[in-house]
Amino acid sequence: MPKPPLTLFLAAPRGFCAGVDRAIKIVELALRKWGAPVFVRHEIVHNKYVVDGLRAKGAVFVEELEECPDDRPVIFSAHGVPKAIPAEAARRHMIYVDATCPLVSKVHIEAERHHAAGLQMVMIGHAGHPETVGTMGQLPEGEVLLVETADDVAGLRVRDPQKLAFITQTTLSVDDTAGIVAALRARFPAIIGPHKEDICYATTNRQEAVKAIAPKVDAMLVIGAPNSSNSRRLVEVARSAGCAYSQLVQRAGEIDWRALDGITALGLTAGASAPEVLIEEVIDAFHDRFDVTLQVVETAQENVEFKVPRVLREPA
Repeated sequence: MPKPPLTLFLAAPRGFCAGVDRAIKIVELALRKWGAPVFVRHEIVHNKYVVDGLRAKGAVFVEELEECPDDRPVIFSAHGVPKAIPAEAARRHMIYVDATCPLVSKVHIEAERHHAAGLQMVMIGHAGHPETVGTMGQLPEGEVLLVETADDVAGLRVRDPQKLAFITQTTLSVDDTAGIVAALRARFPAIIGPHKEDICYATTNRQEAVKAIAPKVDAMLVIGAPNSSNSRRLVEVARSAGCAYSQLVQRAGEIDWRALDGITALGLTAGASAPEVLIEEVIDAFHDRFDVTLQVVETAQENVEFKVPRVLREPA
């Protein structure tokens, strides 16, 4: 029986960003330099396949610093950590390496600069997400107010409406964030925003590619983890751009084939912490069931690269 035809639109850019690439490299280089075990506070990036691969090489993932022994290196995840964490590691004379994405660090520096100028911060982000926790933890308690939606802006109680600035999590929906920023500016006309968008290039580029594909397809698959903010935003962006059926899967085994019955065009992308090997696995799964015509939809080119910390460029 002949396979049904399917046009598969593959998003470019997709998958790993420079910050994720750097964070994984940091763990691998630390294992090479200091041997196993190397401890990692929180998942280095939000992807089970990546974490399992590093665990197999000798990385031990923990949620809190107190779970780490003093005599083994510890790495802080790409999402960033509150200031108190490296301070505690230093107090315990631990070797620690900060794998915080440089674009997240940029937001941290921005928050500190505004705080030094006497401004109270408003952070647009998701409560409880490690990046939000890390960014809010750069400043003393109460100095950063969190908003998750445009509706939250009405309930903000600020010290002085004339002395405010806002920052954002780097992995938000570009369109949703624009609505929240508009609400902030409407209520607090004097509020100061970032010089350049806090939402990172990789998040923006992946969302743009999805917007270009969504109107052409019957369904969209996003490869990513359920706890990955940027991956979940891609599912939402696909839906709001006109693709009613959009599904997040960690890998090929999770695809709901019944929901894809009768489709002739599919969009495929991956969040910033999903490796290319998982994308290839999904494409292979479609080749098994359909007569696939592959079309790459490229909306941007990425050539960003971040250096690993100096301590890992030096021999042991």
